[in-house]
Amino acid sequence: MENKTKIALVTGGSRGLGKDMALRLAEKGIDVVITYHTKKEEALDVVAQIEKAGRRAAALQLDTGETSGFGAFAESFGNVLKSKFSAERFDYLINNAGVGGHALIGEVTEAHFDTLVNVHFKGTIFLTQKMLPIMNDGGGVINLSTGLTRITIPGVSVYAGVKAAIESSSRILAAELGPRKIRVNIVAPGAIQTDFSGGIVRDNPEVNKRVTAATALGRPGLPEDIGGVVAFLCTDDARWINAQRIEVSGGQSL
Repeated sequence: MENKTKIALVTGGSRGLGKDMALRLAEKGIDVVITYHTKKEEALDVVAQIEKAGRRAAALQLDTGETSGFGAFAESFGNVLKSKFSAERFDYLINNAGVGGHALIGEVTEAHFDTLVNVHFKGTIFLTQKMLPIMNDGGGVINLSTGLTRITIPGVSVYAGVKAAIESSSRILAAELGPRKIRVNIVAPGAIQTDFSGGIVRDNPEVNKRVTAATALGRPGLPEDIGGVVAFLCTDDARWINAQRIEVSGGQSL
């Protein structure tokens, strides 16, 4: 008999948006594997919360900016699927891991540029490539973008640029994977109060005030505003949503 329990892989799931995604996926009855870069203890805490809620979970180390490590990660992931989930394949890939950084064009360094490209574009493309052979048909890929591909704010030309690239690639990937009934969608958060980009939205009162004034619902976003949308896209209720960019920003800069 087919195992009805779905399994999701969430990159960058130890904190912030990824943590909330993992918890919301578990609430939907989906088992979860999260990755972390350096925050192992935080990742294990997320796993413990998911297991306490009655779902299975695991955490694996991954640097999404280093494609040379993807082969070893795929092997580790396959082993965890077998040992912890009694599965050979998984269902949903959420490419969430990311890094921020603001720099005006005159201040952009090649190192900053390369990091953003490697993590947000190159890493997303090649991790997806590596995972597709063990993804079940009828599954899904969710790529995280940003409201900054629509909103013009000085200092984020590189960050917004690489996110725009992954948005374009996601639509094409949806067409390529259509024969396997794998859906590919984009979730684009607005300004969220996390430690992302040094906690600028959460900790800088002036930025927080500007975001609040520019948002129709009158506040910056919280991680809890995003995870449920990602979890919804991993359910049958979203089975006819494909190749879409869903902005989750409370109506920012309308």
